[in-house]
Amino acid sequence: MSIADALERLSNAFQDRCVTTDAMREQYSRNEAHHAPVRPDAVLFPHSTEDVRNIVEICRETGCPITAYGAGTSLEGHIVPVRGGISLDMSRMNAILKVNQEDMDAVVQPGVTRRQLNEDLRATGLFFPVDPGADASIGGMAATRASGTNAVRYGTMRECVLACEVVLADGRVIRAGSRSRKSSAGYDLCKLFVGSEGTLGIMTELTVKLFGQPEAVSSATCGFETVEGAVQSVIETIQLGMPVARIEFLDELQLQAMNAYSKMGIPERPTLFLEFHGTDSGVAEQAERFGEISAEHGGLGFEWATREEDRNRLWRARHDAYYGVKAMWPGKRGYITDSCVPISRLAEAILETKEDIRKSGLIAPMVGHVGDGNFHLAIMIDPENPDELKAAEKLSHAVAERSLRLGGTVTGEHGVGLGKIKYMEAEHGAAYGVMAEIKRTFDPQNILNPGKMISLN
Repeated sequence: MSIADALERLSNAFQDRCVTTDAMREQYSRNEAHHAPVRPDAVLFPHSTEDVRNIVEICRETGCPITAYGAGTSLEGHIVPVRGGISLDMSRMNAILKVNQEDMDAVVQPGVTRRQLNEDLRATGLFFPVDPGADASIGGMAATRASGTNAVRYGTMRECVLACEVVLADGRVIRAGSRSRKSSAGYDLCKLFVGSEGTLGIMTELTVKLFGQPEAVSSATCGFETVEGAVQSVIETIQLGMPVARIEFLDELQLQAMNAYSKMGIPERPTLFLEFHGTDSGVAEQAERFGEISAEHGGLGFEWATREEDRNRLWRARHDAYYGVKAMWPGKRGYITDSCVPISRLAEAILETKEDIRKSGLIAPMVGHVGDGNFHLAIMIDPENPDELKAAEKLSHAVAERSLRLGGTVTGEHGVGLGKIKYMEAEHGAAYGVMAEIKRTFDPQNILNPGKMISLN
C-alpha cells in the first residue's frame, strides 16, 4: 500500500473535503517562521471524531503520514508535513459543546479558537486565560502545551486541560482525564497527550478549566533605564509572591517595530507591560507595590491603560509584536527561538543573550513572558542568504545551550517541532529514550506527525 492508495480511498470517502490542488497544498506546506516548506499530498477537513477515526484507519492501512493542523500559527515547524501525506485541518471541528458554569469548565472541539471561546463565555462571568498571542486553536494549544501572557498567574495548557478525547494511531478512540479537579486513579494519560504535538494521537475533544472574570483590571507600561533594571524588577516581584496577572518584557528594538506597526508611541527603551487583576483595592495595592520595586531598579514611571479599549489596544500591540517585526524589516523571515530558565537566572540569561546578539551583527528583537522566566527572539534573516542563516543558527544554538546550562529548557512555550528536536537528548538524557519507547508503543508505524519530537525512522 502507498500514499497514492490512501489518497484514492480518502478522496472517495470524503470527496470535496479531500483537497489536492497545488494552491491548497502550498498553503499547508509552511508555518509562520523560517522552516523550509514541504507540501502535503492532500488536505482533509474532518467534521467529527468519527471522521478522524476513519481517516486514521485508512492512513494506518496504507502507511500514510498524518500531520494535524490547527490555526497555522506554529513557530517551530510542527505543522510542516516533512514526510508528505495528509495535512488534517481541524478547523471545522469548532463547536463549543458545553459550558459548565457551576464547575467552571468547558467542553470544546479542537478547532475552537481562544477568542471564540472567550466571546461565548462573555455573559457567564468566566473566561479561558491561556493567551499565547495569536488566535490559536484550543487543540493546537493543547498539542504544543502553549502558555502566554497570563501564564504567570493562571498557568499553561498543562494546568488548564482537564480531559481529552483522542484518536490513537490504530483507530481506537479513548478518553483521558475527567472533569474533576484532581485524581489519583492511574497514569495521567491526559497530560501525556498535552504537549505531544500530534505524535501520539489526535485530540478531538477537550475539557478545559475556566476562571472567574476579575472584578477590576488595570494595565500599564513601565520603561526602564536598563535591561537589567527591568528584569530585576520582575525577579523581585515574583519572589515576593505578588499575584500580577501579566508581566511582559520588550526591548528597545521590539518597541521600535511595535510603535511603527501598531502606532503606539511608547518610548523606545527596555519596557515592561503589566496587568493587575483582582478587586479595586487589590489592584491598587499591587500597582503601588510594583511601583516601589521598579523605582529601586531605574523604573521611569507608569503609563496607565485603565479603559477596556485602551487595554485591548495595548495587548493587541503586544500580540502583534512579530507582525510588527516582519513589517519593519520586509523581505526577511523570522528565525524564531525561545528560552525558559529559573527566575533567579533570568537576568543572566537575557544579558548574555543581548551580548550574543550584539556580536552576531543580526537584527533580533527580544520579547518575553518574563514573569515565568520565558523570553523569545525573532532573528530576522534572508533565508536565501547562507551567511545570515548560519549566523542565526549559531545565535539560536547559544541561547539553547545557555538555557540548559542555567537549569532551564530549550523551549518554554514554542514547542519542539523541527527546530528543537536536536536538543531533546541533551535536555532529557535517558528519559528521551523512554519517550521514544512511548512513541513506538502508541504509533509503531510512525504515521502521526513523523519527524517531530522523537527521531525514529
